[in-house]
Amino acid sequence: MVEAYARAQGAYRTRLTPDPVFTDTLELNLGEVTASLAGPKRPQDRVVLSGAKAGFIAAMTDEFRQGDSIAERHKVEGTNYDLGHGDVVIAAITSCTNTSNPNVMMAAGLLARNAVARGLTVKPWVKTSLAPGSQVVQDYLKEADLQKSLDKLGFNIVGFGCTTCIGNSGPLAPEISATVAKHNLVAAAVLSGNRNFEGRVNPDVRANYLASPPLVVAYALAGSMQIDLTREPIGADKQGKAVYLADIWPKTDEIHEFVEATVSAKMFKTKYASVFDGDANWRKVKVPAGLTYAWDIGSTYVRNPPYFDGLTKTPKPVSDIDNARILALFLDSITTDHISPAGSIKAASPAGQHLIEHQVRPVDFNQYGTRRGNHEVMMRGTFANIRIKNQTVKDDAGNVVEGGYTIHQPAAERMAIYDAAMRYQAEKVPLVVFAGREYGTGSSRDWAAKGTKLLGVRAVIAQSFERIHRSNLVGMGVLPLVFEEGTSWISLGLKGDETVTIHGLGETLKPRQTLHAEIKHADGRMSRVPLMCRIDTLDELEYFRNDGILPYVLRQLAA
Repeated sequence: MVEAYARAQGAYRTRLTPDPVFTDTLELNLGEVTASLAGPKRPQDRVVLSGAKAGFIAAMTDEFRQGDSIAERHKVEGTNYDLGHGDVVIAAITSCTNTSNPNVMMAAGLLARNAVARGLTVKPWVKTSLAPGSQVVQDYLKEADLQKSLDKLGFNIVGFGCTTCIGNSGPLAPEISATVAKHNLVAAAVLSGNRNFEGRVNPDVRANYLASPPLVVAYALAGSMQIDLTREPIGADKQGKAVYLADIWPKTDEIHEFVEATVSAKMFKTKYASVFDGDANWRKVKVPAGLTYAWDIGSTYVRNPPYFDGLTKTPKPVSDIDNARILALFLDSITTDHISPAGSIKAASPAGQHLIEHQVRPVDFNQYGTRRGNHEVMMRGTFANIRIKNQTVKDDAGNVVEGGYTIHQPAAERMAIYDAAMRYQAEKVPLVVFAGREYGTGSSRDWAAKGTKLLGVRAVIAQSFERIHRSNLVGMGVLPLVFEEGTSWISLGLKGDETVTIHGLGETLKPRQTLHAEIKHADGRMSRVPLMCRIDTLDELEYFRNDGILPYVLRQLAA
């Protein structure tokens, strides 16, 4: 079938096939390919390994505003070591895509073997873990006799599935957490995941780097981002002689030999033959019969969401936005992790308080990623990332406060964004959010739109959107609007105490139409600002008029 398809597409090739003529030709010099990481905040921020140390030092000034204290180290109470900026407190080989690659997993195991043979150990402040995505990894690492070496360095298998990358790293040791908090240290995590957005990995860790599995092991040995692994020693051997990464890095041929000798099709067939059976605990779960899901009103994990409450057979006309209040003013690169965090739930947060009220102990909170079947938790977590900065909220020194807070108007009262949104809903006041460029990049995309909707936000006005999040906002009935080039909420001088009115959202609305926001400032001044409606297609317009794609689909099914 593949051959027939390839021939029909003109893509079938043999040794005798003439070279095709392409519109563009790209060339890659393999000699220029170098080991890389990504960090400290976004997966698209590539850092060449040889420049990782310098990159972290620069980030201390540019990102974390703590360049003056970069050399500080502080004693960890009850231990014989100290802690400083850039120290790696989490090193995790996680279940994301690259643990499905036997070559990098074998490289990690061989690196661990070589390190153990030289007498190297992981630094005592590093929390290590290994969570492959497949049980086959466990089999071939054992078959290759490499898991023992990984175990000696603390990379014991903790489970199979999402861990550190989704916020399941677990807490740091209390004494390490206390030292980080007391001295405001920029601690680091190195993980083989694919997400490193702010606040996602661990609340105590502010610099997060994505790396290959063998580099995760290497940084666990080094213990700091302030070491250049390409030039400086990674540790010392039993005789006190300096050991460099190049001394223990496995050769490519050896990696291939181990893969060929230990990874077999039989392993995959054996493990996956019963993959849907589950263990004894899974098989004990009682499944109620019926054509529809039997909602458990006592569940704190899966709740019946309110998306269809009050649904009518035909959609009600879309109303204009009149005298909306500003829920938040954000700068550039607000990710969907900022909007809807996937990490741990704080006891003092609205989501934490909700769980406590429902007899869930903080130790059993789990995290937002596993509570996403519960809209009550997730809407309380919307805009609640511990690193998000709403520019309307400042401390006495005029510095913007981190965390999910806003100023409720007109009382000018500071409170959690969720609490303010609920108060505005009770007052029947619509809401808008202002942002800068690249609003909505990242993952956790569905709840970033759902939570925004459930908080009562009618429109998000930004300089630009990530394309999928823009589409998802429309799919939840939230209007995405874009400033004209050269205009922003900063250039308009917005403070967050203004009201916003937007007309023309009824039957006359068209895709990519120019609308106008009438902004009334606290001093009585009026501004009229042109905005592009980023409903891009007629289909999207139908979703918006139905108050979202879910009501639209249900109405289509009913019809």
